[in-house]
Amino acid sequence: MDIGGKIKKARVGSDFTQEQAADTLGVSRQTISNWETGKTYPDIVSVVKMSDLYNVSLDHLLKEDAPVSDYLDYLEESTNTVKSKNNLSRLILVLTYLGIWVVSLISFWLFSRGDAMGHSIMFLLILLPVTTLITSLLIGKNNYWGKWKWLSAAIFGVMYMLADYATFSLANMISFSKFNMPDFEMIAAGAIFSVLGMGLGTAVRRFQSRFQRIKDHKFR
Repeated sequence: MDIGGKIKKARVGSDFTQEQAADTLGVSRQTISNWETGKTYPDIVSVVKMSDLYNVSLDHLLKEDAPVSDYLDYLEESTNTVKSKNNLSRLILVLTYLGIWVVSLISFWLFSRGDAMGHSIMFLLILLPVTTLITSLLIGKNNYWGKWKWLSAAIFGVMYMLADYATFSLANMISFSKFNMPDFEMIAAGAIFSVLGMGLGTAVRRFQSRFQRIKDHKFR
């Protein structure tokens, strides 16, 4: 029996209609139909959810009777695709933050003549904190880098300190012909914005996960 037949047999044996299964799994009824007829394959997350929903083991779905090498090849390919997409998303997120950071510095030196304080306030108190907060929120929500994501708060803190040192502080040093050390307290300020964002993003991810478990339990 192929994977589609096993999925259909498990669903019918659990007294679920295609509509009920689709609603619980968060897909369309047509998607369920396509899986069961073999037109398309479910992703690994959906297979795990169906195993739990239909109260059957993964071995039953994937290994019973004839081997399902085509599907296993598909899972490997789809897993690699997901990894590639995640890597691309993380790269885009990092580059977007760095782009805004660089633009803020360039804009300061190009347009801050006579109003360095005003531009400093706009970048250091508005633009960069908001950018840090949003970037960190997305990191937390998508759990990028797993438990290591919290270390990025220190990186954001250092970037925040450097933004101040390379703009307002540097302008002050040039104006008064003196050298100042970086304000290391700025690291803590930037890190706080990052931790707040990641904390909020993590809370959203956990809420969504808990809501999905409640939804799954409702249809058992």
